[in-house]
Amino acid sequence: MVSKRKLSKPDASGENSKPDLPKMKKPRASDKEKASAQGGLESEGIFEELLRTSGIILKAGEGQNEIAVDQMAFQKKLRLTLEKHPTYPGVVKQFISGLESHIRDRNQFKNCLLPCAPVRTEGSRTLVHSYCESLIKMLLGINILQPAVITLLLEKIPEFFFDVVGTFGTNFPRLIVNQFKWLDGLLDSQDLVKKLMQMLSVSPVPIQHDIITSLPEILEDSQQSEVARELGCLLKEGRRLTVPILDALSRLDLDSELLAEVQQSAMTIVPSVKLEDLPVVVKFILHNVKAANAVEVISDLRKNLDLSSCVLPLQIVGSQKKLKSQVQTSSSTSQVTTSQNCVKLLFDVIKLAVRFQKDVSEAWIKAIENATSVSDHKVLDLIVLLLIHSTNTKNRKQAEKVLRSKIRLGCMPEQLMQNAFQNHSMVIRDFFPSILVLAQTFLHAAHPAIVSFGSCMYKQAFAVFDSYCQQEVVSALVTHVCSGNEAELDIALDVLTDLVVVHTSLLMRYATFVKTILDSTQKLNPCQIRKLFYILSTLAFSQRQEGSYIQDDMHMVIRKWLSSTVPNHKQMGIIGAVTMIGSVALKRNEGDGGSLERPEPNFERDGQLSTLLDLVGFCCEQTPEVLALYYDELANLIEKQKGNLDLQLLEEFGKSLVEDFPTDFVVDLSPTVTGSFLFPVKSLYNLDEDESQGAIAINLLPLVSQSELGRVTDGMNNPSKRVVSPICLSPSFRLLRLYTGEQNNGSLEEIDALLGCPLYLTDLEVEGKIDSLSKQEREFLCSLLFYALNWFREVVNAFCQQQDAEMKGKVLTRIQNITELQNVLGKCLAATPGYVPPPATFDSEATEGGPSVNAVGAMRKKNGRKKKSDGSKASIADRSQADESSEGNQPDNELSELEKTAAEREAGNPLAQLQSYRPYFRELDLEVFTVLHCGLLTKSILDTEMHTEASEIVQLGPAELYFLLEDLCWKLEHVLTPGSTRRVPFLKERSYKDIGFTHLRQRSPKEVAVCVVKLLKPLCNHMENMHNYFQVITQNQGVVDEPGVNIQEHQMMSSCYQQLLLTFRLLFAWNGFSQQENADLLRSALQVVADRLKPGETEFLLLDELISESFQYLLNFQQSVPSFQCAFVLTQLLIAISEKPMAGWKKEKTALLAKQFLCRSWVKPSGDQEKGSQFNSALHTLLCVYLEHTDNILKAIEEISSVGVPELINSAKDGCSSTYPTLSRQTFPVFFRVMIAQLESSVKTIPAGKPSDSSETQLEKLLQWNIAVRNFHILVNLVKVFDSRPVLNICLKYGRLFVEAFLKLAMPLLDHSFKKHRDDVQGLLKTLQLSTRQLHHMCGHSKIRQDIGLTNHVPLLKKSLEQFVYRVKAMLAFNHCQEAFWMGILKNRDLQGEEILSQASEASEARDSEEASTEAAGWGWRGASPQPRG
Repeated sequence: MVSKRKLSKPDASGENSKPDLPKMKKPRASDKEKASAQGGLESEGIFEELLRTSGIILKAGEGQNEIAVDQMAFQKKLRLTLEKHPTYPGVVKQFISGLESHIRDRNQFKNCLLPCAPVRTEGSRTLVHSYCESLIKMLLGINILQPAVITLLLEKIPEFFFDVVGTFGTNFPRLIVNQFKWLDGLLDSQDLVKKLMQMLSVSPVPIQHDIITSLPEILEDSQQSEVARELGCLLKEGRRLTVPILDALSRLDLDSELLAEVQQSAMTIVPSVKLEDLPVVVKFILHNVKAANAVEVISDLRKNLDLSSCVLPLQIVGSQKKLKSQVQTSSSTSQVTTSQNCVKLLFDVIKLAVRFQKDVSEAWIKAIENATSVSDHKVLDLIVLLLIHSTNTKNRKQAEKVLRSKIRLGCMPEQLMQNAFQNHSMVIRDFFPSILVLAQTFLHAAHPAIVSFGSCMYKQAFAVFDSYCQQEVVSALVTHVCSGNEAELDIALDVLTDLVVVHTSLLMRYATFVKTILDSTQKLNPCQIRKLFYILSTLAFSQRQEGSYIQDDMHMVIRKWLSSTVPNHKQMGIIGAVTMIGSVALKRNEGDGGSLERPEPNFERDGQLSTLLDLVGFCCEQTPEVLALYYDELANLIEKQKGNLDLQLLEEFGKSLVEDFPTDFVVDLSPTVTGSFLFPVKSLYNLDEDESQGAIAINLLPLVSQSELGRVTDGMNNPSKRVVSPICLSPSFRLLRLYTGEQNNGSLEEIDALLGCPLYLTDLEVEGKIDSLSKQEREFLCSLLFYALNWFREVVNAFCQQQDAEMKGKVLTRIQNITELQNVLGKCLAATPGYVPPPATFDSEATEGGPSVNAVGAMRKKNGRKKKSDGSKASIADRSQADESSEGNQPDNELSELEKTAAEREAGNPLAQLQSYRPYFRELDLEVFTVLHCGLLTKSILDTEMHTEASEIVQLGPAELYFLLEDLCWKLEHVLTPGSTRRVPFLKERSYKDIGFTHLRQRSPKEVAVCVVKLLKPLCNHMENMHNYFQVITQNQGVVDEPGVNIQEHQMMSSCYQQLLLTFRLLFAWNGFSQQENADLLRSALQVVADRLKPGETEFLLLDELISESFQYLLNFQQSVPSFQCAFVLTQLLIAISEKPMAGWKKEKTALLAKQFLCRSWVKPSGDQEKGSQFNSALHTLLCVYLEHTDNILKAIEEISSVGVPELINSAKDGCSSTYPTLSRQTFPVFFRVMIAQLESSVKTIPAGKPSDSSETQLEKLLQWNIAVRNFHILVNLVKVFDSRPVLNICLKYGRLFVEAFLKLAMPLLDHSFKKHRDDVQGLLKTLQLSTRQLHHMCGHSKIRQDIGLTNHVPLLKKSLEQFVYRVKAMLAFNHCQEAFWMGILKNRDLQGEEILSQASEASEARDSEEASTEAAGWGWRGASPQPRG
């Protein structure tokens, strides 16, 4: 319409005709004479004459045709003139012939197709409207002319098939088709549409485009459906007319069935449509979404929309840049721009739909929520969730909830988010406020995957967005750091660390923001200080001129801390100073950093560095703990930056420190040592006895004596003398060996004498002597042992990677020395309560000392005394509550540390007593575990082969293997286990989570996983050895405590077996394997395991085949597992492997394995049955695994409750079920809780009944409910036999949940199936009625007991029971059987069904009965059976 208005404006020809307008009022005879003078036609035929007489003046050239009368008057006059003409109807043919001749000239044809110009009279008002239709359109409005004119116009269209319409040219086909729009009366619209559709099939694409877009204005209502179907077919055939067809269809009024058909046609072309047409197609689909099928339509659209085609141009550009072709690059860049613009338009369309169509927003969220597998999720899902969060405030929380859920399940990996940011940054930039809000929220989350996703959002936003967004990201991260929340703080510092490594120059712009964290350092722990100073140092020294102001601030803060008398401040000062030294001493190859080869501008910096080092050295001299921290920090720096440090600078600040070691701690070995000490000095653990000349020893006992006994006097008498303390022994040696290795390309030949040299200790045969020592002597002995153990641990760290066979033997011997010393230390610690060991880690808070460990011990003892002394009912309730809590509904992934310690101590393991002292041992490096490549040597092998030179055999003993495996498990648990499921080591305090893992923190989880994958082969060897060991015992003796079986070795081997299985489980349960970048690592790990079954055949196996082979290999160990804990961990390991993915046969085998373990009798080496809270926790999980993986959970529950439990009831007091030996009176609450909880969960999966269900479907659902209710009845009645408080509590809780599920899901089924299956329904309700009565008896019993824990469940349960009664009555009324229903008052009874007699007055009895009438209504069937009416 706009184009028509523009064309209708009067032009020059109109102005020229203005002076002659009055002449048109003169008689008609003079008009012909004036025609030529006015630019009209020179010759006049019947066509021109009739038009002139009717009021139209035809113009030649560029002038518009003019009309002097109203167009309705013109049409009427022309029609009458033609009809009254003497030659009618022949005159019509003459008229059409004249028209045909007239429009042969293109200019004249154009004039006839364009609107006519009104003729205005000077000084007078004209009757003609300012806008007039074209001559052709007015002729089409005359019935006698219409068919001929239509035919003429359609015949003219092919003349223009091959015309090229320029920018200012005339598009004749479009003008012709426009004439058919909005005609008042079409004589034969069917014929016109038919001819247009025929024309459509032969026309070029531009003309097809014009015809299709004009159809909605041409068609009558009755024709729309038929044409829509034809257009739908056309839509499927070709892709060039997608836009006009959808444009036309969107303007047609279609019925719902046809609309769905057309919508489906549009949906089918989504995957293959051109990118520039995609927004139009999506707009059509979304615009026509109805609430009823919104989820289905959006789900289909989501599957068909693939944004990867939009990414292709970016990859083309990347490859073309390598060709360095300017022409190609510019063309491909424009292609990328077009692609990005199309994607932007696509999301604009989605954004409009989400904002203004409520159904679209909710359906899209639901469609994403319904996607299950990881592969089903796309970049599109993430962008749409961000779009909804940004656009639709009502659905914001729902979108965030779905996003959290998908991240938690691993369906939205970080790689997917990186693809979204990198490939569609233009789109995502619009959602930056939402991205910032979500990232901030995710950093507060409890689940580690969500936290990691939030941190990745920050990093990607900083990397791809503009400077404003970068500034906002840095500000948000600084806010997190200054918030004081430790978890949030750590993640924010990690993000800043990653940014400063990858985007140093970009982050430099916002260094002022980062520097403000220095004002909030009081909230940071030492580890966080290390991260902060690494960030600031990198910024300060990467670009000298720009970073100088940061250097000044850092120097000022560090000097302030070092000068402080507060220990924590000194710690932070040393950490900050060493971190700065590391940044200065880095070799820099970048252009902006320059090379550190002593250029002139470095003099000032070196002066500052020298001053800083002098200040650090001065502050450390008098405090051994601070000096030890300095050694450790320097050692960590050398290890972290291995090969990247400037050796010249390293020598400057490190040489003087390492030279102190031999002076302070090493002495020449001599037979006697002079001096007065608490214990006689004895040289022990010498591995180099053959080398008598030049032998050295570690001067440990004299130094400990000097430190423990003479600390005060030395410090006061010699304030200027440097204090030599045994605390610095291990840290100083660690620095020495790392410094030596760095300077000598990894060689430790200069210091290898320290591996075999002895220590000055004392006689360690403490058996029977320890009780005769004084407290001071016992504590001195404990300290001496701690120092010796930490020395050996550092020695093993240093030399574990040496390839020489003699060195390897010495390292193994040192590990054996460690296990021997730990046995002695365990005995000493048991006799020394309240002892605080010397510190071994120095980067923790000052308050994290021994008192907390002893507090735990005291607390444990106090609780133990309380339980022994209190024999009252309250203590029984407390115990039962504790039992109940240990049998929680959520299975523990791992055993708690205190439980593990207690269990091991009961088993007599001397190492168990040392678990709570782990913070006081030096950390083992990951490289130590290469020792596992050695074989296993047991005493039984030595005895049979009569090897007397055991020390010469380079093999591990069981104690050494257990020592290494236990430490490896702790490390894997700390690094690979998500934070929310990881047990807190040692104590549940915030600062303890990283103690003992300082070196491990410098490695990423992937690096740790790679190390363990390399160890899988020796681990498999050890596990097969364990399998063979226990297989032999089982086959030969059958019972482990018979003669010939070493019980202590059996215990140790069993512990090793458990630790091996746990190592495998921790590795394969790592959630990092779900990420695409770790797929190769997972494959290599599975190859190692699968290769044990098929040697040399695994290289070309598919991932699923590798998983199957690995599953089968590990399944073979089921026969040899010696303890229930091993069985528990093996089951978890198989589940971890089979979940990638869980195939049907693996599920069946897992269920069968769990059942076998449940049906097996577990006996300790002593002959007693396994029991305890640790056993119950594992049993809970294993039983859940069995019921969750079995094919028929209802059948499995029925088997246990109807077979296993009766066997238990008929057994002796301490007996158990013969079918399920794990089912005893002690473990019955565990079985009961799992069975009733799984029963309640399983009935929720039975679909609710619908009126449309067939009779067979109803019968199938009724059968399932019958089995479930029968099981429920059996379980509820077991309370009569097992009436302990935990069982009652469980029954009250899950009984209510079962009744509620029945009301919600089963009652609608009974409503609609009662008439067809009356007997089944009646039997089902009668069985359930018996159960509800028993539940009512439990409520009465709980009130008598006056147990608050039980009575808390009563009100909600009674409410559900009452709802059940009235719901049954409503169901019968619905089926016209209400007369068969009666309701009365139930009497209060106890568990055995005996009536509870009231002791209150008659008035209170009346009140009680009134209460009972509302709370405890009984009901039943009147007569034989109800007969429905109607």
